[in-house]
Amino acid sequence: MKKSKPDKNTLRELVKDEESFNRLMELLDKENGNSFECLNDFFSISEDFFTRISDNKNRTVQLSDSVKFVTGYTSDELLKKPGNVTSLVLEEDLPSVKKMLTRIETENNFISGNNIYRLRKKDNNVIWIKETISVERDSKSSPAKTFCLFSEITELKKSEIDFEASKEKLIEVNKMKDRFLSIVSHDLRAPFTSLLGFSEILINEPNLPFDERIEYLKYIYDASKTQLQLINHLLDWSKLQTGKITIEPKRINARELISNCISVLTGAAIRKDIEIKSDIPHDVFIFADERLLSQAVTNLINNSIKFTGLGKKIYVSVNTFKEGMNEIVVRDEGVGISDENQDKLFRIDKKFSLEGTSGEKGSGLGLALVKEIIEKHGGDIWFYSKLGEGSEFHITVPEAKNIVVLVEDDVTLRQLYKKMISNLISNFKVIEAENGYEAMGIILNQSPSLVITDHDMPLMNGIQLVEAMRKKDSNRNVPVIVISAKLNDDIIKKYSELNVDKIIPKPFKQAELIKCIKESVI
Repeated sequence: MKKSKPDKNTLRELVKDEESFNRLMELLDKENGNSFECLNDFFSISEDFFTRISDNKNRTVQLSDSVKFVTGYTSDELLKKPGNVTSLVLEEDLPSVKKMLTRIETENNFISGNNIYRLRKKDNNVIWIKETISVERDSKSSPAKTFCLFSEITELKKSEIDFEASKEKLIEVNKMKDRFLSIVSHDLRAPFTSLLGFSEILINEPNLPFDERIEYLKYIYDASKTQLQLINHLLDWSKLQTGKITIEPKRINARELISNCISVLTGAAIRKDIEIKSDIPHDVFIFADERLLSQAVTNLINNSIKFTGLGKKIYVSVNTFKEGMNEIVVRDEGVGISDENQDKLFRIDKKFSLEGTSGEKGSGLGLALVKEIIEKHGGDIWFYSKLGEGSEFHITVPEAKNIVVLVEDDVTLRQLYKKMISNLISNFKVIEAENGYEAMGIILNQSPSLVITDHDMPLMNGIQLVEAMRKKDSNRNVPVIVISAKLNDDIIKKYSELNVDKIIPKPFKQAELIKCIKESVI
């Protein structure tokens, strides 16, 4: 009879503890023909392994008790199932298991092997299993006894799958980088032949007709402006990719931000007789980096102007997308985007640019930059477009939560103020602090819409709290309402110097506090 047992390297991989490994080797050296039973006993108490011994001649199967730790089934429960362990194999993995069984039966020289597949446990969770197989064959080379050692490798397999996914992503990113560099290097060099050519003509031909001179200068100016836009977009995109631009979000009024973006582009819109209509409630606030989001929105509106014909309209709106997120929509009556070109948008490796309806040129990187900015804010971007009918671009950005930090050492007054605010102003979350030190920790982590503080407090008074806030860039413009029973000209002057213009003397009426809150935040 040809005997077999798992090789030493396989066992070394499974038994990491040196003492346990040496003990197992000693047992196998003394096993006197019962190596399978020896291994079965050794692994029977493990929570990560279980064993199966199949006596092919007598058609009996033994499963170690440790099978319950791994699969959730007792050995008796599994032995009653047709195929025992095989009955737990996922259907898509069954072919590889059946192939191994066929090899055991048909390949006379097969004495050991490994297989990896998935099992469905009793609790319906799926785990990865590595099966190590050893076969004893009789004098006719038929399988007499089969020993299988099953080890759970779920975490290892997940790491392997994650690694492969990461590897594939890196390969794709590298390919994208190569394609991108190829495109950009071409676009950066290509215009200079003409730029240098026209410049040389202007230098060497002083008697050039005025109209031609203006035409050449206009070409040089337009091409240079396009190249500068390309370089600026490229640099901004690169900085966002490498983390060299820090996102510094703050509470921004959506109406004001979009109005500023539209005003920058008013001249371009007037030249094409395009009307930009905006429908934005005055009380919508978003939580974003003002400079970067303005750049993204300006790019979208500028694109709409570029691809919209004379006398048409562009619509900009802001809506609630879902809880915690607002949606900015830019819709135009422009030329639209063909189906074949739609998948080229947002792709840095497929730089795509068309001339506008009045011959305007672009860098081809604007939408890729917009996508990067929006995703850095945790938002998303998508669009709808039909050739000849216009386009509609959507971006989502976090909404600014109306958080009020209420600083008051008197717990009774704190509860009273909180009740006033909660009952009379909706969508406000009040966070309490009993002193300035506690308040600063909250302010630094929560980016509040408003701070309401008592002046006369222990440890840190109101002036010291506001001074600490103003030293932090992110809190320099947070509105502050000071409530005080001890006011004089010096205190009021000091608060004024710290940009605090809402000071309420105690005692006060409820309506006065609510009015100050609305004027400061809403």
